[in-house]
Amino acid sequence: MAGTAGPAMSREEVDRALARLGAERDAVEAALLALQDHPGRRLLEGAELAGRTLERWSVAGQGLEVLWSLFDRYSEALASARAVRSRRNRPGSAELAELGELLGGQSVTVSGGQLPDGAVRLGGPARLVERMSLADLLERMNTWYGAVVEVVTAVDAVWSALPARIDLLLAELHRVQMLALSVGVRPGGHPLADDLARLAEDLTAQRSEVVSDPLALWRPTRVPAQRGTGAAGPDGKSGDGKTSKNATERGRAGGAVDTSRFDRAGRALDDVRVELEGLLRLRDESHERLQQVGDLLQRADATLAEARRARGEVLAKIAATEVPAVPGPASALRERIAQAVELQHSGQWYRLGPLLDALEDAAAKELGRARHSLTEVAQPLAVRAELRGRLEAYRAMASRRGMTEDPEVVERFEKARWLLWSAPCDLRAAADAVARFQRAVRPHPALPPPRQRLRRVPPSQWWSGRAARPRTVCATRTVGRRGTVCRAGRACTRGTACRTGCR
Repeated sequence: MAGTAGPAMSREEVDRALARLGAERDAVEAALLALQDHPGRRLLEGAELAGRTLERWSVAGQGLEVLWSLFDRYSEALASARAVRSRRNRPGSAELAELGELLGGQSVTVSGGQLPDGAVRLGGPARLVERMSLADLLERMNTWYGAVVEVVTAVDAVWSALPARIDLLLAELHRVQMLALSVGVRPGGHPLADDLARLAEDLTAQRSEVVSDPLALWRPTRVPAQRGTGAAGPDGKSGDGKTSKNATERGRAGGAVDTSRFDRAGRALDDVRVELEGLLRLRDESHERLQQVGDLLQRADATLAEARRARGEVLAKIAATEVPAVPGPASALRERIAQAVELQHSGQWYRLGPLLDALEDAAAKELGRARHSLTEVAQPLAVRAELRGRLEAYRAMASRRGMTEDPEVVERFEKARWLLWSAPCDLRAAADAVARFQRAVRPHPALPPPRQRLRRVPPSQWWSGRAARPRTVCATRTVGRRGTVCRAGRACTRGTACRTGCR
């Protein structure tokens, strides 16, 4: 098949084209060598793949071999053009025409199986032989390179992110399982153990999926290069002709590793570990907490015994009083304490935890019930003690006022004292007797003085030298003070004795 002649080129244009194509060849060679040594490609070569990764790599895996073959055709064509240019220092028209055909025309013959008919038919049926220009050949290499490097970098990103983290989480899961066994949490006997077993299965399945089908966990930010253009090629240019900034990162697929499933497993393991650490603390504190429950019950029993003793005293020493019954000991609570001790000895901490919390609440309530019963039973004795104290206080008051010889005071005191210190004691009568004694000792409230009448002063007694006006004189002849009001209801303005009357 005859090649298509390229555009006519001058000697300067030929030299610039050879320099540019030589630089592109060097860039392509460096990119292919980097791809050849890429750790993701080496792992893919020996891995047992499945799913999406197998589908993509079955096409892209042929790419590196095809790329080297196309690179050889490219290098041979460039070498031929350089040979023609080296014939003469100043090439003639025949040499310039030949160089224009080599550099710009369809001068390269390649196998059709190595030329994907555009990115949308990558890996599909191809023609047997085809001629193309160096620019078209470079574009084809870019397409193959984008397809290969996108798969390789995505797989390497997934394998770098997840397998090691999954192994660490599996090791932590094994440690948590050992912790669960130490506190009596075993599969089939507690939900936490079943949760740990499900987590182990899930993490193992995740690791198998990551190893065999890493692309299932890759979330690209754009359509892969096999189904569209835009990936950077080995020459440093993307499919749309834009130059990449870093040749070592050409064709790197944009996207992120999907770690949501792994993150959920990590959070679930953290929740289980927190619960197991709570059971571990319970194992260390259970003996002390059971002792505290026993102490509370002993205090409740002692309080109930005191209440029963006080009830007997009230019935013997207080007359006409309804005394409530004292409840018996909490035998059911002691049976639950014995059950808690058995769970402690058998190491069933997950069952001991709720039971111990309930026992602590019940013991505290039992102590409160015993104290309330003691308060109710001993109430009459407290009333009698309060009346005795009040009687002694008013007796001291009578002594200070010199009323100890008053027959009425003495009689009322003796009556109240006899009622309070006799058995059985009538509290109602004793309270009345104490009140009568109080009234005898307290001073009577002073009555207000009678209102004084003011008398009229005759005009002959009025002051001389002042305007004639009626004056009133305070009958009590008290000393006034400027600004105060006298008994006549007038404000004093003199501040002297009211012997001359009020203004």
